[in-house]
Amino acid sequence: MKPVYFIAAAALSFYATNGLADTKKPTSKWTCEDFLAVDDQFQPKVIYWSSAQSKKGKPLATDVDIEGTEKVIPMVIDDCKKAPQESFWSKLKGAWKKVETDAKSLGKKL
Repeated sequence: MKPVYFIAAAALSFYATNGLADTKKPTSKWTCEDFLAVDDQFQPKVIYWSSAQSKKGKPLATDVDIEGTEKVIPMVIDDCKKAPQESFWSKLKGAWKKVETDAKSLGKKL
C-alpha cells in the first residue's frame, strides 16, 4: 500500500462537501446528523478530508491511508446512523482506533 498525496483533491472536496452539508462548522464540530446530511456520494470524501485534519482543522499529513480509510468509511456511516446526535468526530476517531488495533493484531502497520 502506497500513500496517496491529495492536498489539492482534499481541498476541493472539502469545499464541495462543506457547501452540501449546509453548515459552516468545521467537521470536528459536526454531529453525525450533520455528516448524514451530506449527499451519500460525498460522505467518503468528508471522511478522507476529516481523517487528514486535526481537531483544530489543521492538516496532520499530506498523505492518506487509502486501505485504512476504506475500512473506516462504512464504520462511521453505520455508527452515525445508529446515533445521529453524537459527535461525528468521535465516531471517526473511534473507527480509526479500531482499524489501527485490528491492524496491529494482524502485525500490519498503517
